[in-house]
Amino acid sequence: MNYNQTLEYLYNSVPMFQKIGSSAYKEGLENTEALDAYLNHPHTNFKTIHVGGTNGKGSTSHTLAAILQSAGYRVGLYTSPHLVDFRERIRINGTCISEEFVVNFVQQHREFFEPLSPSFFELTTAMAFDYFAQEKVDIAVIEVGLGGRLDCTNIISPLLSIITNISNDHNQFLGDTLAKIAFEKAGIIKKETPAIIGEYVEETLPVFMEKAQQVNAPLYLAQDNLQIDFKKSHTTADGWEYYTKDYGIMRGELGGLCQIYNSNSILLAVKLLKEKRILISQENVMNGFKNVAELTGLMGRWQKLQESPRVVCDTGHNIGGIQHITNQLKQQKYNTLRIVLGMVNDKDINGVLAILPKEATYYFTKASVARALPEHEIAQLAAKHGLKGGTFENVKSATQAALADAQEDDFIFIGGSSFIVADLLTFWK
Repeated sequence: MNYNQTLEYLYNSVPMFQKIGSSAYKEGLENTEALDAYLNHPHTNFKTIHVGGTNGKGSTSHTLAAILQSAGYRVGLYTSPHLVDFRERIRINGTCISEEFVVNFVQQHREFFEPLSPSFFELTTAMAFDYFAQEKVDIAVIEVGLGGRLDCTNIISPLLSIITNISNDHNQFLGDTLAKIAFEKAGIIKKETPAIIGEYVEETLPVFMEKAQQVNAPLYLAQDNLQIDFKKSHTTADGWEYYTKDYGIMRGELGGLCQIYNSNSILLAVKLLKEKRILISQENVMNGFKNVAELTGLMGRWQKLQESPRVVCDTGHNIGGIQHITNQLKQQKYNTLRIVLGMVNDKDINGVLAILPKEATYYFTKASVARALPEHEIAQLAAKHGLKGGTFENVKSATQAALADAQEDDFIFIGGSSFIVADLLTFWK
């Protein structure tokens, strides 16, 4: 098989959550542990940092990787989902895993894993850990796939665990309250291993404290241990200007209001990593924040694609993420706000529609995945929340319509789902 044939095999032969949703989810670590033992426990050959939470996992993981990369380490980065190419999920120092490795991994090991019937994510995680071991990375930043306690990344013994925040998402798997979701996310807190909680609320804090106490893990609450002056720091045309405790005024490349919370957690993580003799200088930290997209290949986080009219996309896809985006849109200057919107069918769609700006002109569409909510259905639901616009059968036609309608001083936002952004970036490039 060549690379494209191998991808077709992976997408069609093993259950893929990104494409089909809940039927691809496999609870438990049995398959992961079997794959790990078969591959001779590759994750034990390098240091790791584990990043979980509802929103902000990707930005936090990429920025930490950029900082460590700037410090001269050989850094593995495992994230999901991919936007344009499968290989985005597995990187070393910003370079994607080779097509050759993907092909060879499947060909060499399919005789073992096919009888297991692993999920797409279980198999991809095993591939990532094996790749990092063979390529002799110094340290790998590992993003949780879904939840934490039963996520297949949870076989690692990290230097540090980070839980960014908790909000409602994947409730059918993780529970219908914030406390239940926090319990699943808290599963990545390990014995005597420092854990950072980026943001907490009254309902989630006792869950984190109880778990940390059970495993004797030092618990650090980032919002009570500020590394950034939230009052002085502000967004700019090109990201953030942070006023920090230890690094003076620092530029952050990633835009979006949520990034100040992520960045506060990242700076606390750097402090704890230094205590574990990970050598990181002030220059390394500042370079990582300033150049995270170039260093790691990160896309889709309040990403500006065009200036006039301004076009921005973001992968925020649940109530927590959309709330930040809505607040960010309120700060923009424009004549008309145009929103290309699509969602998948397992989200709190009405909850998201209720908080979106009613004055915008909408272009309702659907992503090219089976989980995508049809554009006519989302338009009907949106109308009940006072949102008006037309329907388009795909992201390309919706975006082209928004661009055709827009004046130079309009603002076009494209999002609602990672898959909407994936389709956008596929044709935009």
